[in-house]
Amino acid sequence: MIAFFIHRDHSEVGPAIWRSIQTYLRAIPPGSLNWYTSADGDMVPLDDEGWEHNRHVVIERIGGGSRTVELRESPSETGSYQVEYYGRRLDSPIHDAPATTLSFTFPTEYLLEHGAVQLRALALELARELPFNFGYASFALVSTQGSWAAGAWDITEALLARYPGLDAPHATRFSSILGTRALGPYWLTFLGQPLLGQLGGIDVLRNALPFPEVSLLPLDGERALVTLDDWPDPIDTQTKAIPPQYRMLARLMEPFLFQYEGEGLPLYKQDTNQWVRRFLQP
Repeated sequence: MIAFFIHRDHSEVGPAIWRSIQTYLRAIPPGSLNWYTSADGDMVPLDDEGWEHNRHVVIERIGGGSRTVELRESPSETGSYQVEYYGRRLDSPIHDAPATTLSFTFPTEYLLEHGAVQLRALALELARELPFNFGYASFALVSTQGSWAAGAWDITEALLARYPGLDAPHATRFSSILGTRALGPYWLTFLGQPLLGQLGGIDVLRNALPFPEVSLLPLDGERALVTLDDWPDPIDTQTKAIPPQYRMLARLMEPFLFQYEGEGLPLYKQDTNQWVRRFLQP
C-alpha cells in the first residue's frame, strides 16, 4: 500500500492527483484496472467512457461536494491493484477532520519482481506533485474499502498483533477523520506540513535517527521522505525485536499521532489507538 493524506480542498489538487494516477497506470501491467465505482455506487466496467468520467470527477472544480474515485481489478473481490481517491473539502460539514486521500495497492509479487529500490522510486514519483502532510508505503492487509469479513477478525487481529510492520488501511474512513495527524512510522514515511515542522524539521529527524538503515531525503515544498530500512519488513515479533528506528520515529511522532474517539473504524477492534501506537508499546 502507498497512501497520501493531503490537507487541501480537492479543488486545489485535482490535476496533481490525476497525474499521480496516470503514473501508477504506467507502472502496473496493462489491463490491471477493469472496474470503477459509478456515481450510483455500482461497480461498472472501466471502459473509455469510464476513464473520462473519473478524470472529470478528479479534475472538475465545479461543485462543492466530496469526490470519490475507486478503480479496481475485480468488481467483487479484492484484487492486486486498486486506486482509491477521496477528495474532501476542509470546511466539510459531514467530515470531522477531512484530508483528501489517495492510495494505491500492489501485490507482494510486484515488490519481489521490481525490488525495493524501484518501488521507492515509484513512490517518490507518485508523490512528486502532491502537497501531502502525511503518507506512507508499507506491507498491508488489503481488502476492498477495508471491509474485512466479520468472521476474519480474529485472524486479522492476530496478524496485526504479531506483525506491527503490517498496515490495516481504510482510506475512505481516514479521509474523514485524520486531518493533519500521523498514523505512525512506516517503511517509507512521507512528511509534509504541518507535520514536518511540528517534528522539528529534517535536521531534528536526522539527529534523532542516526541508524545506518535510515535515510532522509528532503523534497521540495517543505516535504521529506524518511526511509527506515532497505526493504519493507512486516516485523515478525516472534522471531525479532521491533527495530529501534521504528520506535524512535514513533516517539517523535507521539504528540501528533491520530487519536480516535469514535466507533466503526475496523483497524484494531480492541483499541484503535493502541494499534496506531503499536511501536510505543513495551
